[in-house]
Amino acid sequence: MTQIDLRRFDLNLLVVFDILMAERSVTRAADRLGRTQSAVSHSLSRLREQFADPLLIKGGARMQPTALALDLVEQVRPMLSGIQRVLTPQHVFDPTSSRRVFRLAAPDFMLALFTDLMTRLGRDAPGVAVEWTAPREPTLLDVAEGLIDIAIVPSELRLPQGVTGEIAGALSWRCFARAKHPAFRNWNAATWARAPHLMVRVGDAVASPVDVAAAAAGLSRSIAGWVPNFCAVGPVLANSDLLSTLPALAMKHAPGAYRLESRAVPFPLPPLPHAMIWCSGRSRDPGLNWLRDRLRPIVKPHFAS
Repeated sequence: MTQIDLRRFDLNLLVVFDILMAERSVTRAADRLGRTQSAVSHSLSRLREQFADPLLIKGGARMQPTALALDLVEQVRPMLSGIQRVLTPQHVFDPTSSRRVFRLAAPDFMLALFTDLMTRLGRDAPGVAVEWTAPREPTLLDVAEGLIDIAIVPSELRLPQGVTGEIAGALSWRCFARAKHPAFRNWNAATWARAPHLMVRVGDAVASPVDVAAAAAGLSRSIAGWVPNFCAVGPVLANSDLLSTLPALAMKHAPGAYRLESRAVPFPLPPLPHAMIWCSGRSRDPGLNWLRDRLRPIVKPHFAS
């Protein structure tokens, strides 16, 4: 794709592209935009020409996006949200009538936290929406640029300029395995080290806090498998002899759902502190302040438990 000259690019095309990606239909997109089908088709043709890619291809009842379209929409949506936020007056925020979309970045083990937040917002702010995204390598920069409204991350991370925050709490650790796992019959540090382990691959961390603490205790573990997220741990443990050492919050509902058991970590493993962070330049944003006020009484009890 050749370099696009922004001076000649119609940014309104990105609005059309966003709706087309949501609807996967020129007809439905035209209805949402209040335009004719021919106008939307013309916009799609211009987008295809600008990006030298078909973007959306006819296939069955819904148009199918190309790889470039899927990548592009991930960049376009937060940018459009940011423009909308800038153009929206910030001196008033009425949660009962607001249609604002907030973007929250947090690990998937905070599902229970997100569920509680959505329950509360459904009661207090029925028009407000929250897009939950997983933390990734550029998340801190996304927060600094205002693309992410609030992120919950390990507090040991070095925050870039323009990002501030507050302590959310610390995650305690436990060891999980299927019910009647043989390792739990005579539970100690040696048993922990002998068992095959399941690990969640989180970002590009060089060393897990578990392995650092184990090494300090003269122990090491054998990793038999990795999964991409915490939601996958329960089913794997329930059907194997693997052991997993995880934040207790990550497995809040898994023991009951998958008949798992847990034990205290058999060596010193300090809790993992986390922080709630946001762009310091937006500290006076009334909507963002309102969301933080709603998050605090939800986040801290989850960490404490």
